[in-house]
Amino acid sequence: QVQLVESGGGLVQPGGSLRLSCTASGDIGTSHTMGWHRRAPGKERELVAFLTTGGITNYRDFAKGRFTISRGNAKNTWDLQMSNLTPEDTAVYYCYFYGRSGDYWGKGTLVTVSS
Repeated sequence: QVQLVESGGGLVQPGGSLRLSCTASGDIGTSHTMGWHRRAPGKERELVAFLTTGGITNYRDFAKGRFTISRGNAKNTWDLQMSNLTPEDTAVYYCYFYGRSGDYWGKGTLVTVSS
């Protein structure tokens, strides 16, 4: 089992920036994929970006050039740095982990982009 806890959501103005963090605990292992998904109001959950322990990163088109996924400073953490946010980025953002014991999701953190 793996437990995930997100932090860093909140209200931000259009054009602003926000940093989300995820902390994993439990059966982490040494090889895994870490990522972020989001669910906007009235829409299905979608991938935002992911990062593998091998250093591979992947972004959805809407995230390219604006969002950066990276390892956090603390062990078993990863971050999503978001910039130039628009109201279309308003969503619940979910931390995601895939490893030797399966895939796991955090409970989500709300990001609201509004003036």
